[in-house]
Amino acid sequence: MTNNTNATQTAATASAAPTAAPRLNFAKAAPKAFKALIGFDAAARDGLDPALVELIQIRASLLNGCAYCLHMHTSDARKAGEDEARLHMIGVWREARNFFTAKEQAALALTESVTLVSQGGVPDDVYVEAARHFDGSELARVLALIFTINTWNRIALSTAKVAGEDERAAH
Repeated sequence: MTNNTNATQTAATASAAPTAAPRLNFAKAAPKAFKALIGFDAAARDGLDPALVELIQIRASLLNGCAYCLHMHTSDARKAGEDEARLHMIGVWREARNFFTAKEQAALALTESVTLVSQGGVPDDVYVEAARHFDGSELARVLALIFTINTWNRIALSTAKVAGEDERAAH
């Protein structure tokens, strides 16, 4: 009986623990940096297929464990008409290649390499395959998009953004 009592007390104490103080609102605290990132993000997207943009953002957000951005970009993809089955396969795209074009696969591989750059850099074969599918300008914008989503993920994770809340309309 004592063990159950202790477990109940421990659970009650844990649930009564104070919550962390709200974190910084990055957009309000650094408006110039925030606006610059919005501009960089918009320039990166310019001329890219919107479906590809969402695939890249979803894959990076999955790799970074960013629930806030993952929720936002899967919602955006659905609104844009993305197929639900493809959304479910992004995390395992190598095993589900039939869901994605060769160009999308190249972009997903590049997204992984850039997002996980500390784990081996961007291998030549990944870069060459991406360069086969994107001209120089497109490839630069794909890279810029990968840079921006990784930055957005880090902002959301560092400032404890809550998945399901979309603050874009407020800016």
